[in-house]
Amino acid sequence: MIDLYTAATPNGHKVSIALEELGLPYTLQVLDLTAGEQKRPEFLAINPNGRIPAIVDREADDFAVFESGACLIYLAEKTGRLMPTDAKGRSRVLQWLMFQMGGIGPMMGQANVFFRYFPEKIPAAIERYQGETKRLFRVLDGHLKDHEYLAGDYSIADIANWAWVRTHRWSGVDIDDLPHLKRWRDAIRARPAAQRGIEAPPSKIDLTRDGDAAAQRFAVDARKLMETGQSLKGDTR
Repeated sequence: MIDLYTAATPNGHKVSIALEELGLPYTLQVLDLTAGEQKRPEFLAINPNGRIPAIVDREADDFAVFESGACLIYLAEKTGRLMPTDAKGRSRVLQWLMFQMGGIGPMMGQANVFFRYFPEKIPAAIERYQGETKRLFRVLDGHLKDHEYLAGDYSIADIANWAWVRTHRWSGVDIDDLPHLKRWRDAIRARPAAQRGIEAPPSKIDLTRDGDAAAQRFAVDARKLMETGQSLKGDTR
């Protein structure tokens, strides 16, 4: 049994999607980030950095893993699935996983901050982070032109990148001109495990369903987290 400590963010959904894809039994421990539950001593004992997600493997002497990418690698290696075992295949998956962790996630996160949450609109900052996000999306689109998935078969690299790319509207970045990225996004969205994963827990805001007024309310809550040094990323279906 895996205990998943998480919240409705792209990084949190990366791990719940993987658990669903792997069919591993898990318990969902949803932390209220606005209440600071991720900074309580009992959670800091699992993740000293005080961020979600983190997992505890009850079948491995309560072994704790924090950082979303590390959680994905651990689960893939534990099961022998979603990542090849040969050196080259494993490296390809890890390259695209690092691409998300070092590029897609940070750039979209900053786009969210300046486009959605920051009380003062700074056009240069918004343009900078939305522009870099779009550049990274073009990299994905170019690669996916000749590949069904990012690194051979469907893998943790696809899960990690998809969990963020699917929220592109929240970052204010359009992908209508990126047909290969859209094809890949839609193909993964159609996977039942991916659908279950993004409901564990469900996103707090859906732009299509809830509209701009709800988005503004969500942004106010996120701003409060920023003021306390926390991080909250918006999700859209």
